[in-house]
This record gives sequence, structure tokens and C-alpha cells, in this order.
Amino acid sequence: MWLVGFLKKSLLECSIGKKGMKKAYDVVVVGGGIAGLTAAAYCARAGLSVLLCEKQDRIGGLVHSFSRNGFVYDQGIRAIENSGIVFPMLKQLGIELSWVRSLVTLALAEKKVAVQDTASLDVYQRMLEELFPENVGDIALIMAEIRKITTYMDVLYGIDNPLFLDNYQDLGYVRKTLLPWLFKYLRTIGKIGKLNEPVVSYLGKFTKNQVLIDIISQHFFADTPTFFALSYFGLYCEYQYPMGGTGKLTEALHTYLQHHNVDIRLNCQVTSFDAENRRLLEDISYGTLIWAANLKALYRSVDEKQLSLKANRHKQTLETKHGGDSIFTYYIAVDLPPTYFSALSTPHLFYTPSMVGQSTVDQTALEETCHDKAMIKQYLQAYCAATTYEISIPVLRDSSLAPEGKTALIVSTLASYQLFSKIEKDGWYEEAKLFMQDCMRTVLHSGMYPCLSDHVLEEFSATPLTLSRLTANSEGAITGWAFTEGEVPVVHSLKRITKSVHTEIEHVLQAGQWTFSPSGLPISIMTGKLAAEQAIKAAKRGRL
Repeated sequence: MWLVGFLKKSLLECSIGKKGMKKAYDVVVVGGGIAGLTAAAYCARAGLSVLLCEKQDRIGGLVHSFSRNGFVYDQGIRAIENSGIVFPMLKQLGIELSWVRSLVTLALAEKKVAVQDTASLDVYQRMLEELFPENVGDIALIMAEIRKITTYMDVLYGIDNPLFLDNYQDLGYVRKTLLPWLFKYLRTIGKIGKLNEPVVSYLGKFTKNQVLIDIISQHFFADTPTFFALSYFGLYCEYQYPMGGTGKLTEALHTYLQHHNVDIRLNCQVTSFDAENRRLLEDISYGTLIWAANLKALYRSVDEKQLSLKANRHKQTLETKHGGDSIFTYYIAVDLPPTYFSALSTPHLFYTPSMVGQSTVDQTALEETCHDKAMIKQYLQAYCAATTYEISIPVLRDSSLAPEGKTALIVSTLASYQLFSKIEKDGWYEEAKLFMQDCMRTVLHSGMYPCLSDHVLEEFSATPLTLSRLTANSEGAITGWAFTEGEVPVVHSLKRITKSVHTEIEHVLQAGQWTFSPSGLPISIMTGKLAAEQAIKAAKRGRL
């Protein structure tokens, strides 16, 4: 029977998307996440022949929803910020989705504030002043910085991003809207470029209270640039949620590709290709290859003899770099009604259960040489008590996402890939997952949700290793390169973002979270569009 099952699986993996498979494509896209889907969509829209290859048995990458026992959970991103990019992209492609605003709550110990608009910053400031009365002056200075950065965001996203507009022939729009915005934009990105200092050290200029710094910044990745981190206090107002789950966004793009004759191959991981002759897989030729996946894998997939000296140097540089922080996600379903949770917060919240501060937790367990299980467990328990959690409650946005009278929560926190990798090698990975679940449930039950532990229906979790295995992203990273290793090996200036999609390999472009830093969903979409534009130009040149 095992042989029959093996043959069925092999036939499935070889046949999905292969019916009518061509031997040559204008564009081959590697990676079926949001960047790859965007690139494929725009290439197909331009009339190019496109093949999309995805290593998983589904598309979507980190923008995905799944169903389990009647509950719908989101994997990866919990909500979507428009940022002048997402909605214009959908409009340009003619894709319609139903959306609901995803209000965010910032909860610190017993206090909380729902972020309705930028005026909510005043409420957030008062909350901090009540929690840190000895630092009122420091808080005022920090909030002034946050408000300043928020005004920069208002400029950046003041209009729909011109990259996703087709109305350049409308001279009235160009004169009255686009040109005035462009002048503001050029002035603003210069100011943004001066805010690349790691957020923790930047906040240290305004306060010496490390706990205050922790509370404001500990849910951001290590050494996150100041602008990227503090801009989120403005972006929270932009969070949107597709009815049916975040995965509806990538499902809609998938449908678009199917309607535009894009060939899609699932269970298809590209591990090598002939860059000189532009061939891959079963001798399929391409005009342009768009790599919307891990950049290390791109350069590993090419014979070093086919790489230029510059490309080989770049490959070596990439190998010295690592992905940024990953996350541990705890999924829990309970037989408590949605009204229990809606009385406590909005559908999306960032919850810091204690005022201890994450920096107070002893880091010895994170050292490579530490294999003491008791010490590591002690660290995990202390970390769970001090960290900040991102909590998403899908049913509060869409009542169809859970059985009646029941609720599912998605609870995540930053986590070390290296730690869980070490734990797995030491042989207690599953035990560690269950221990983390217990610690997180205890913290939530003792604080925000005092009825939680008594109503659990099911619970499960995903670690950084889970994300790494699913997506093949280095260290299970969810936003590209680490900020802790000096200069990142890709473009990291908004002034040069159009250059970010070029690689050191001829006829190969790149897109996605590894292409520009710092990254996120809007940047991934933008790089997908930029790569598509370059591929379209190349195809036109080839047809002349």
C-alpha cells in the first residue's frame, strides 16, 4: 500500500499545473508568495507567457489562511496595511475583495487603548505617563518623535502609489495631485533616510529608563530601524482584514493567474538552473527569471562557473548574513463566545502582560553552548512573562470564521530560530513546543483572559523551524534580513527602491522580502510589480 501511496503522490506532484505545459516562457517566477503572485499577475496582464513555481502544495507563502475543526486561522500576516499599495494594486488588476477595518488595541498590563486614528496617540501618551510617572518629560519627547514620523507616513501614503496607477494621461491629476505629492515625497524620504539608527539606541537619546524603552519597542525585531519601528503607531490606523481571512488576498491573485493562463506548478522547488542558456526544470527555457524566494537559494542554484566574479562575491556576502527574528505562534480554540473577547479588546491587539521589560530576562539560555534543559525552560518561562504578544481574533472581524459560540485566537511573539534549532538537536523539540504553549496560556489566563484555561477545545503551535520548513526562508524569517549584522546585503534606501529588483545574474530579477530592507507585505508587492515591469521591458526588447 505504501508503494501505491508513493506513486499517487509522485504523480500528483508531477502533474499539478503541468497540463499543457510549454517548453518556453517569457517569464518564469520562482516563489508563490505575495511578491511572486504580484509579479506573475502583472506579467500575465501584459500578455506575457508565465510559469509560476512554488515549493509548497499551495500558493500564498506567509499570506495564508487555513481551516481546522471549523475554525479559520491565519498563518503569517494577521492583518494588511494598505500603504497606498495594496488597494491600488487590486483595483488595477480588477480584483474585488470585501474588507473590514482591523482596529488595534495596545494593552500594557491592566491598561489599554484602542487605536482609532492618530488622535489616539494622545491617549497612548497618557497611558504611558500613568505607568511611568517619573518619566513624563521623556515620554513627551518620544511621542513628539512618533508624531513627527507619523507625518512622514502621511506624505508617503498620502496618495495611491503612482506605480499602481494608469491615469498618467490625465493631465489634471498629474498637475494637481501627482506633482505636488512628488515634491513632498522627495523632501520626506531624505528625512526618513536619517532615521536608520536602531530604535532601542534611538529611544535611549530621550530616556534612560530601559523598561520604558522595552515597553515601546520590544515587539519589533532586534535593531529595527527607527523609522520602520515608530511608523507603526501610525500604520495601526491602516490595518484592514479581508473577509474570510488574510489568505483571501493571495487566493484572489491565484484566481487572477488562472484566468490569465498562467501555468502554476506546485510542489516544485527550483534548486538549480542553467543561467547561461536560461533553462530550468525539464529543459524549460525562459526569457526572464523572477526569483521571489530566498536570495541565498538563488545564488546556490547556479553553477559557480556561470557566475561572474562580482556575483560570486555577492553570493559569499549573502552566506555570511542571516534572516531577522522569527516568531512562535500559539493557536488556541475555546468554547467562549466572541462577545467575551470583544468586551476586552478589538480584534487585533499587542499585549504586554507585565511591566518588567524583556531586557531584564537572562539571555544565557540563548548561548550556543548552553544545553541545560532546566535553564532553557527557565528562560522560556521568564520570556513569556515579559514579552509582548500580537493577538489576532479572526471571528471578531468575520463571524463565519468560527463555530457559533466559540472563538479561536492566534497568539504570537518573537522567537529565536537558533534556540529552537538547538532544542531540536538536543531531542526535546516537541516538549519545548508544549512547554511554550503552557507558559503562554498561563500568562494569558493570569492577565487578559481569566477564563481562558478552563475552556480550551484544542491548541497547537508553530515555531521558527516550522516557518523555515514551509517557506525555505533562512532562519524562518518573516521580514527578510536581520538588522543586527551591520549593513544589509540589499538596497535599503527608498530613493533606490527601483534598483532593488536587479541581481548579479543576467536575465534574473528578484522580488519579495529578501529584495529590499526593511520589508513587509506592501514592499513585497511593490518589488513584485517593479520586477514585472523590468521583465515586460525585456520581453518587448526581445520581440523587436
